[in-house]
Amino acid sequence: QTPLKKTAALIAHMGVTFVNAYVPSALCCPSRASILTGKYPHNHHVVNNTLEGNCSSKSWQKIQEPYTFPALLKTACGYQTFFAGKYLNEYGAEDAGGVGHVPPGWSFWYALEKNSKYYNYTLSVNGKARRHGENYSVDYLTDVLANMSLDFLEYKSNFEPFFMMISTPAPHSPWTAAPQYAKSFQNVSAPRNSNFNIHGKNKHWLIRQAKTPMTNSSIQFLDDAYRKRWQTLLSVDDLIEKLVKKLEFHGELDNTYIFYTSDNGFHTGQFSLPIDKRQLYEFDIKVPLLVRGPGIKPNQTNKMLVANIDLGPTILDIAGYDLNKTQMDGMSLLPLLRGDKNVSWRSDFLVEYQGEGYNGSDPTCPGLGPGVTHCFPDCVCEDSYNNTYACVRTLSASWDLQYCEFDDREVFVEVYNLTADPHQINNIAKTIDQEILEKMNYRLMMLQSCSGATCRTPGVFDPGYRFDPRLMFSNHGVRARRFSAQSL
Repeated sequence: QTPLKKTAALIAHMGVTFVNAYVPSALCCPSRASILTGKYPHNHHVVNNTLEGNCSSKSWQKIQEPYTFPALLKTACGYQTFFAGKYLNEYGAEDAGGVGHVPPGWSFWYALEKNSKYYNYTLSVNGKARRHGENYSVDYLTDVLANMSLDFLEYKSNFEPFFMMISTPAPHSPWTAAPQYAKSFQNVSAPRNSNFNIHGKNKHWLIRQAKTPMTNSSIQFLDDAYRKRWQTLLSVDDLIEKLVKKLEFHGELDNTYIFYTSDNGFHTGQFSLPIDKRQLYEFDIKVPLLVRGPGIKPNQTNKMLVANIDLGPTILDIAGYDLNKTQMDGMSLLPLLRGDKNVSWRSDFLVEYQGEGYNGSDPTCPGLGPGVTHCFPDCVCEDSYNNTYACVRTLSASWDLQYCEFDDREVFVEVYNLTADPHQINNIAKTIDQEILEKMNYRLMMLQSCSGATCRTPGVFDPGYRFDPRLMFSNHGVRARRFSAQSL
């Protein structure tokens, strides 16, 4: 059962499904910034969903926006570009130019002011505010985005290539389903994998603080959230069907690439965390990625390790732009899409997140000290200042591994062997071979300071990998020394 039956039929079955697609940061704004720039968060400097965290800030507008892949498509490749939906969480904030700011690179701009909504929102229509109310037929955002997209396809120029980015907030909260879908999936509940509603032993303290077992009200809350998210996706499924039919009607379907993906995963009950994201585990960092288009054989699955930083380079590559001219950290997926043989590909990538906290204490959760945030149902906190971590996620012929370090006083380490433990229940940091730990620590430091081509150097389990332990003590001083002195 899935809410995306038409999407599966029209994109996945007609093209390729990437089964190992990830985001380098499991939070909307950093992840969307990575899609637009093709860069890791440490290079685009968007660290969370706030203006202070560089989300749609003046600094982002000045330093990053002119070099996003849509800007290059428009200025260098002559594309007409269309954007509709949620851009960045703080887009339209007064301190960042309001909805009058239209980022460079967009010929047509229909962007949601601030964060996800389904009704009672404001759109920036090419820089002019347009308010919407709560009448389903004219205001339900997913359908409004669909109609704007169809209009663009109807009236665009036929003499220039086009690029569209349709960014539905669904299935983001507040999970408001279209009225015709509000009763769907009554018998659906969140998946009960082996990591559901168990205590996250040997994990970072933020995971350990969750109440186990969860209360019945928490479980009901997360099941309701799961069901409502599925309901909102039925309208996204309709949108995709309408777009594909429109492209087919205009004779453009066969020469158009269509990508379907998301900006982050979401958890519902794993390790007794009711609902949220921004954790380092598979359920938060793994996303769908489906692609159909010219030269892509139908019904393919691809197991290569791909990330959302690859989308920009891929689309520029399709448009014929020289990727050496960009500062992007990602790789073009075009050779994988075409099914080229003997493609040399990455075996690892970086996950990084800078935790957010709240200075005061939360009045609804008086027992909790300052520094935590997003504490709901039953005062389980989903984030904190020292929920700041970086990971190397490795996938090679011989290893399916994740190595993570927290930037806290104890430099807490989590390591998972996903071959033996796909649900990441057992942290093997204390039992894994010390040499692997040292290599992973070194690789993590390399990736955390990488930029452009250096983000694509061979990983620990590649034949071309070179490890010089002496560098651990010269380059990065304190962290490496502190790590190696740890009694793991």
